[in-house]
Amino acid sequence: MAPLTADKISDEELDSFTTAVKARFGIDFTNYERKSLKRGIVRLISKQKLGNMVELWTAFLRNREMLVLYIDELLVNLTELFRNPEAWQKIKYHVMPQFASRPSLHIWHAGCSTGEEIYSMTILLQQLNLLEVTRLTATDLSEKALAEARQATYPKILWERYKNLLLSYDPLLGIRLDQFFEVDKKSFSILPALTQNINWQKHNLVQDEHYTDCDLVFCRNVMIYFDEALKMRVLRKFHAALRPGGFLIIGYYDMLPEESKMLFKPYDLNTKIYQKI
Repeated sequence: MAPLTADKISDEELDSFTTAVKARFGIDFTNYERKSLKRGIVRLISKQKLGNMVELWTAFLRNREMLVLYIDELLVNLTELFRNPEAWQKIKYHVMPQFASRPSLHIWHAGCSTGEEIYSMTILLQQLNLLEVTRLTATDLSEKALAEARQATYPKILWERYKNLLLSYDPLLGIRLDQFFEVDKKSFSILPALTQNINWQKHNLVQDEHYTDCDLVFCRNVMIYFDEALKMRVLRKFHAALRPGGFLIIGYYDMLPEESKMLFKPYDLNTKIYQKI
């Protein structure tokens, strides 16, 4: 039998699957971008050595924890330390100076994945002497990703890639790496001083209540999985979460619906930074 591919999953099969998942587990995938979700289902079926979606659903029914344990196969978490360095430069030199006189800051990283993005932010805040006055909320639907993020330790194989991105963001950090990282033969870790102000929470961006009094919201390359209606639902949450004049930073592959112009205005289109209206 030929292996299952995403184009062999019909929309009717996908609708039945997402409806059943929502009813059984309370996780709503009904408005996720169809092609991305189908590819995720194929990844999970292949990893579990199953034959089709019926076998996958049977496995979910037999093991209630399976969906949560393997949700990363459905939603690929793509993140890197200082990914898109020019965006971090714009945040450092243009966005953050607007908050320099604030007595406190609140930053929400929605869909924080394995933590590289939020640790990029804590390094940036440390550079600006703002880390001690900043409260960071890091959320993700995946408990596995959150567990990895809390560890603040990454495989050594990623070090050169991440170091090059960091140096693209700020070449002068090359002589100060030991102020941020501890590197050994097998891994590298974020130093504890950079992890103290982070509140890690499992959070369903679609279903759960939004956070409040945020100055910045990061949601990078998460909405690529959403259709237009779901994007607007989430964007309204971000708008409500942000203080007046707050900033929304999205991913380079994220596209905002036309309707979102009522909520956010472009601050810098090249780096996908928007400001609350």
